[in-house]
Amino acid sequence: MKLPLPFVGLALALALSPLSTAQDTHTSEADIDLEAAGIRPRPPLVDSDKLQASINRGKLLGHARQLLEFSKLSGNTRAFGSKGHNATVAYIKRLLDRTGYYDTYLQTFPYPYSEGTAKFSVDGREYVTAPFSYGPAGEVEAPLVPVNGLGCTREDYPDAVAGNLALVQRGECPFGQKVALAGASGAAGVVVYNNIDAGLGSGGTLGEVTRPDVGPYVPVGGISGLEGKALVAAIAEGNEVVGKLSTTAFIETRWSSNVIATTKGGDKNNIVFAGAHTDSVAAGPGINDDGSGTIAILEIALQLTKYRVKNAVRFGFWTTEEFGLVGSEYHVSNLSEEERQKIALYLNFDMLASPNAGYFIHDGDGSTFGLAGPPGSDYIEKVYQEWYDARGLKTAAGAFSGSSDYDPFLQVGIPVGGVLTGAGGLKSAEGVEMWGGEVGVAYDQCYHLACDTVENLNVPVWLNNAKAAAHSIATFARSLDGIPRDQRESVGSLSLASVPYEERKHRACNHVVDEL
Repeated sequence: MKLPLPFVGLALALALSPLSTAQDTHTSEADIDLEAAGIRPRPPLVDSDKLQASINRGKLLGHARQLLEFSKLSGNTRAFGSKGHNATVAYIKRLLDRTGYYDTYLQTFPYPYSEGTAKFSVDGREYVTAPFSYGPAGEVEAPLVPVNGLGCTREDYPDAVAGNLALVQRGECPFGQKVALAGASGAAGVVVYNNIDAGLGSGGTLGEVTRPDVGPYVPVGGISGLEGKALVAAIAEGNEVVGKLSTTAFIETRWSSNVIATTKGGDKNNIVFAGAHTDSVAAGPGINDDGSGTIAILEIALQLTKYRVKNAVRFGFWTTEEFGLVGSEYHVSNLSEEERQKIALYLNFDMLASPNAGYFIHDGDGSTFGLAGPPGSDYIEKVYQEWYDARGLKTAAGAFSGSSDYDPFLQVGIPVGGVLTGAGGLKSAEGVEMWGGEVGVAYDQCYHLACDTVENLNVPVWLNNAKAAAHSIATFARSLDGIPRDQRESVGSLSLASVPYEERKHRACNHVVDEL
C-alpha cells in the first residue's frame, strides 16, 4: 500500500537526515521513488533535437485524417462556423486541455458568413466563373459594356451600362466599391476580369454585406484576365457581346472561436507565439490549407509538454482566416498595449505540405522584396535559414504580402516569421531546379478546392517543415537572443484596418510568395 503523503514526507526526511543509521547513509536520491512520494521530477528544459524527433508522419497523418472526417459533418468543408470547423476547434481544445500543461480559452465572436455560386456564358460558351461573397443572387442576360478606367469612380461608368452588364477589370479599389458603383449607375450586373491572365480562383469578396453610401449591389461574377481582355477587344471592334450571368447567394451570421493556449510555465513577459488557421474555404476540407499548419503546431504543442520552457509559449489557432485574417486581427485588436509588449515574436505556419512544393521562408530582413518585418524578424529568418541549410534544403524568400495571420502582429510592431510551401502560384523552371516538381504547375493544384484532402499532402515536405517549426519554437522558448526586447513603439490601432477588407481577403487567399 502507498503511505499517506505526510508519512512519506517524514520517511524522506529521516532517510536524508544526518541522524539516519549507518545503513541508511548509503541511500541516494536515485533510490527514492519520487513519483510514489507524490513528487514529480523537474522536466528538462526543452531541447530542439528531441522535440523535432518527437514529430513523426504517423502522428501528423492521424490528425489530418481526423480533420477530414470533421469536414464530412458539413459537406466536405471546414468553413468557419460550420459543423466541421466547430468540431476542429473542439478537438484542438480538448487535446490541449487533457495535457494540463496549458491555460486555454476560446475567443468567440460573430461574423457574417457568405457563400454562393456564379455562372457566366457568352453565346453558349461557359466561362470558369468565380463567385463573390456578399454578392446578391440573380440572373441577367444583357450586352457587356466595358467601363472606363478601373471602375473606381462614378465617372468611370458610362450611361450605356444602365440595364446591361458592366465589364470591369480588377485593381486599384475594392471589388465591393466597383459593384456598388455599377449598381448606382443602373447596371444590371457586373463581370469582373482579373488583372493578370489567370482566373480569380475560388473568388473574391465584396467585403461588406451592403454599401448604402455607395450604391446597391448587383449580381457579380469573375473571369480570367485573358478572357476579359478578349471580350473587351471584341467589343472594341464593334461587336455586340451578350453575356448571361447567374448567381446564387447565402448569407448568415456565424459565431466562431479562436483557440488560445499558453504554457503555465515560462516567463509571461517574454511570450513566444506560434499560430495557424483552422478554417477552410467552403469549397473543400482544407487539409493542406491550413490543416497542415494547424496540425503541425498542435502536435508540437502536445510534444512540448514533456519539457519546461524558459519563455512562455503561446499557440493561436485562428478562425475565419479565409475571410480576411479576421480571427488573428480580432485577437491582436483586443490585446492591451501591455499585453502586446509581452509578445516577443510571432511565428506563422500556413500551407506546409503543398504537392508541388517550394521551401519558402518569410523575408524577415527585407533583402529580397525590400519589405522587412519589425526588428527581430531578420533573426527569425536566420534561424530558419540555418535549419534548412544544415539539411541541404534549398529555400527562397516569401514576401510579407499581408497574406496570412502574421500580418496583424506585424502591423503592431511584433517580430514575425514563418515558413510555407506555396499555394496557387505556378512553379517556374528555376523552382523545379531547386526543388523538383513540375514547371508551370501550381504549388497546390487543389488549393481552395474539394480535392484538398489527405491525399493532397506532400508528407515528406510537411514533416520537414513541421520539424523546422518545432526547432524555431524550441529555440525561442529557451532563449530570445537576437530578438530585441526593448519597449516597442505604441501602436494605437491596427494599420491593417486601413487596408480594404476585400483586399486582405484576396491577399489571404493567394498566399503570395515570389516568382519561383
